[in-house]
Amino acid sequence: MRRRIPNEVGIAAVVVIVAIVLSIMSPTFRTISNVEILLLNGAVIAFLALGQTFVLLTGGIDLSTGSNIALTGMVAALAMQAGLPWYVAVLAAVAIGLLVGTFNGAVVYYLKLPPFIVTFATFGVAASIPLILTGANSVPVRDPFFAIIGRGALFGIPMPVVLVILAVIIFAIVLRYTATGVHFYAVGGNAETSRLAGVRSGRVIMLAYAMSGLCSAFGGLITTSRLMVGYPSAGSGNELFYSIAAAVVGGVSLFGGIGSIGGALLGAVLIATVSNGMNVIGVESYWQPLVIGVIILVGVILDTHRRQLSLRELVKRMSGARSKQLQTVSD
Repeated sequence: MRRRIPNEVGIAAVVVIVAIVLSIMSPTFRTISNVEILLLNGAVIAFLALGQTFVLLTGGIDLSTGSNIALTGMVAALAMQAGLPWYVAVLAAVAIGLLVGTFNGAVVYYLKLPPFIVTFATFGVAASIPLILTGANSVPVRDPFFAIIGRGALFGIPMPVVLVILAVIIFAIVLRYTATGVHFYAVGGNAETSRLAGVRSGRVIMLAYAMSGLCSAFGGLITTSRLMVGYPSAGSGNELFYSIAAAVVGGVSLFGGIGSIGGALLGAVLIATVSNGMNVIGVESYWQPLVIGVIILVGVILDTHRRQLSLRELVKRMSGARSKQLQTVSD
């Protein structure tokens, strides 16, 4: 019996190949300072991809992650501006992220609305609130302890990277070794069967979106801490685009029930590497969404065929169709 090679191995190989190619194309890419920038930028993408993974596993999608970065970051900045300690501001931001995610999950499940519509509406609401609260003005952060989240380091490792590593370990354990983790896959694989098996689908779906909101909150805290300024327009760039791309490239199915935390992390590393590499070698910024869009499309195509048939079966079917066509022509 042949042992199946995990999908993560292939993704890791692609990451290594891309990094080698970019290092050859630009010596700047392999400098320590650029690697640090790559890791710091990749930390936000990784958190969003990890949160997106929980939602995708249940067969949903979360389009509110980008605006949730702005909302949670501004909540933390405004809380500290009001005189609250930095740790209280962090807790407030995390609470808001969880609240937004839980709201999304509750509306999706109890009102039976499409996740795309619900989270797209939340995206607009969450993006507008920081602008309304601040009059579209930035809010400076003056508490030096808050900078630890985005600028600090532990044993030489940047704090955002440390936070990502901790999150990956915890989330991987939850998905792999707990009943709740099994329920995420069950709901996304077959919602009706899981319901008949006694799985509380509503609780699972709400928890999945809450996890996405939590990860968005950490993304907002890292972004605000790195800049020490709360921007009401933070997260309005390619963050949402990158989070979905990272999860899909990492082997998380858009149709639910398939994927892993490790794959999502490697997908985030790949997307961060490609984005950073294009900046280093001088590719114009307007080309980057095109490249990421192609990556998403290829990932979805491979995911679709992976669910339907194996690569060997696909080749056999194509060969069989070709043989029938030739036989028809000869007749």
